[in-house]
Amino acid sequence: MKSFVGYTKGVNLGGWLSQFDSYKESHFLSFIGESDFENIAKMGFDHVRVPVDYVLLEDEVGVRNPLGYELLHQALSWCRKFGLSMILDLHEVYGYSFDPLKHGDKKKFFFDRALQSRFYNLWEQIAHEFHNDGDILAFELLNEVVPIEVFQEWREIANKAIKVIRKSCPTHYIVYGGVCYNAATSVPLLGKPYDDHVVYNFHCYEPLPFTHQKAYWVEKMDMERSVNYPEKIGKYVEIAKSLDKNLALLESKDPNKIIGKEFFEEFFAPAIKAAEDYDVPLYCGEYGVIDQAPVEDTLRWLKDINDVFHKYGIGHALWNYKGKDFGLVDGPRASYCELIAKFC
Repeated sequence: MKSFVGYTKGVNLGGWLSQFDSYKESHFLSFIGESDFENIAKMGFDHVRVPVDYVLLEDEVGVRNPLGYELLHQALSWCRKFGLSMILDLHEVYGYSFDPLKHGDKKKFFFDRALQSRFYNLWEQIAHEFHNDGDILAFELLNEVVPIEVFQEWREIANKAIKVIRKSCPTHYIVYGGVCYNAATSVPLLGKPYDDHVVYNFHCYEPLPFTHQKAYWVEKMDMERSVNYPEKIGKYVEIAKSLDKNLALLESKDPNKIIGKEFFEEFFAPAIKAAEDYDVPLYCGEYGVIDQAPVEDTLRWLKDINDVFHKYGIGHALWNYKGKDFGLVDGPRASYCELIAKFC
């Protein structure tokens, strides 16, 4: 399969222009700055994935919001200064959010022509705005489609969005993933890519009972239980039974087998095969471990998953640079940030 050149080792900037606590210009101007981009480059990353919510790009009736575009242009200028590439990830759109804390209808967008029209119009504006930046900028259509039932509708929407983008940006890389929160196992459902500048995307937080232990936003998560890595697969499966089936995708063929690199190879196999069959670059846009997990276990998990990324040439972006309970440079793991970066 092809390589996603310029996007080998990255980090997410979640919590800045997406999933922020409150809409305040002071936050957008201070949460991430030039020194962070410099630090990211010094730690050996070659790109940033920048999640952005539609509210920074348009208001509730679709009128352009200049603030979001100004912030993205600033991010791109810092990328150029420090030799980084960038993925503009449309994390939340009008009428759809993956966020489990937002309990709206997760299926409506995929059957509502008016909502889809808003989606295409926004991408048309984004593409026009950044049509000269294809040398370092890739577009990610939408973060984490949740319901498995909409995989066919999502594939059709994605292809229509790409067609819209191509009017202004004929060669920008365009990234998108499957259903079940961008599960690797759903990549084959994407089918044949629209063109030769498409990148298949997946996210990986398996085993979820370890990477999301004590996560307050995961329904039915035991807030008292500590979970280690590595551990028998059967233990993770048993814990995952009480969680959302779209989130915890583990199956137990051999419950006594200790999880490790082989698990990730097997789990990624459908995505790898699909990418090889269509000669498409494969990218993991999010992976990481919550800061509630033991540091030593986190390092073991990171080594195992990154060894598999490197073996198959899968580009990847760690979640998350700062905050959001997964912070690399702040919180409980700040003193280990350079060590963690080396494992990526």
